[in-house]
Amino acid sequence: MLEPEPKLKANGRDRSALEPAFAEFVDFVSRHKSLTVLSGAGCSTGSGIPEYRDDAGNWKHRKPVQLAEFMSSVGIRRRYWAQSFAGWIRISEAKPNAAHVALASLEKAHRIRCVITQNVDNLHRRAGSRSVIDLHGVLHRVRCFHCRATMSREAFQQQLAERNPGWTATVCEFTPDGDARLAMPDFGAYAVPDCVACGGILKPDVVFFGEAVPPRRVEEASESVRRSEALLVVGSSLMVFSGFRLVRMAQALGKPIAIVNRGTTRADHLAAHKVTADCETMLSRLADDLIKEPDARGLDRRL
Repeated sequence: MLEPEPKLKANGRDRSALEPAFAEFVDFVSRHKSLTVLSGAGCSTGSGIPEYRDDAGNWKHRKPVQLAEFMSSVGIRRRYWAQSFAGWIRISEAKPNAAHVALASLEKAHRIRCVITQNVDNLHRRAGSRSVIDLHGVLHRVRCFHCRATMSREAFQQQLAERNPGWTATVCEFTPDGDARLAMPDFGAYAVPDCVACGGILKPDVVFFGEAVPPRRVEEASESVRRSEALLVVGSSLMVFSGFRLVRMAQALGKPIAIVNRGTTRADHLAAHKVTADCETMLSRLADDLIKEPDARGLDRRL
């Protein structure tokens, strides 16, 4: 497996300075004209959104709420929505970083056919990517678990504010997926609205732990892998099976796999190329190296 040199130069345009790992990574992408990208939390840490796991794949924060406990306990739903209400600002104000921008640029240059993302922050679309499959949904919608009616998260934030006038809490820590750890032991007084259409339970339009990815979404992601020449994994430890099974599928189909991640992943042994590095650094350098722009005379040149 490939490892970069300890020091990475910010300017990827000096080809003589490219370390062997990066040069082979560029070669991998250059040789495969139809690429599906599978992205994970490591793509969004540069935007200020925490990741669940450390570089070794271990939990950094408390484990997220499970679907079964969310659906069965009013108390857990109150706690979840109070924490999510406080933590939403981290998601709503997050901006795409260099990794998102690089992938959008590579798609525009016809180097990438699709981005399948395990993230729920909507940053790939905000960066300009058009072909995006939100494998685990997005936090920007709220959906009724029973009648499937939806509303915007901003509208639901307003409902929460109106139902809990004067409610305040001290944020101890922002955690992944728009949550926050709060300095309060009791959430019993926190009021959570029900669905106005049917009175059902509202949840963010994301796949909770213990919840299945919608079959149509799985098929769309699988079809993208089938139609691509290769799979590029960026910023994911692949500890969640919904992402890992796409890598196993690519391997079974004989599709070459490359991985860029700061730490170890569940599929390192399946990768033709593995670069242990920050996603922003490597993807922005990759885009700089591959994308052509017209020079002053109207001729194509490499950046």
